[in-house]
Amino acid sequence: MHFLCHSADLGEAQSRGFDVQGLSILAVRRDGQVFVYRNRCPHRGVALEWQPNQFLDASASLIQCATHGALFLIETGECIAGPCAGDALTALDCHEDSQGIWLSASAVE
Repeated sequence: MHFLCHSADLGEAQSRGFDVQGLSILAVRRDGQVFVYRNRCPHRGVALEWQPNQFLDASASLIQCATHGALFLIETGECIAGPCAGDALTALDCHEDSQGIWLSASAVE
């Protein structure tokens, strides 16, 4: 397991980016649950964020690609609007415990 951050460092409706052994990822908390995805748009293969740790749209209810505005569901990573509609972000296994948020070791293999 790879430690990402303390639970308090990822508040409700917030996102954060991480680099784990050369793998760029993003984590989002929604309804108390953490979702982790590879930081790569399925349309162009580019990073998603507008600025560091800024992966969400203005309402903080969808992940948004800064390059072309594609919108992704936080819970599934499915693209619901934009040129990659029907595609999805690559979900990565994570775990949250009393110490914080962890990325599965198999995610970086």
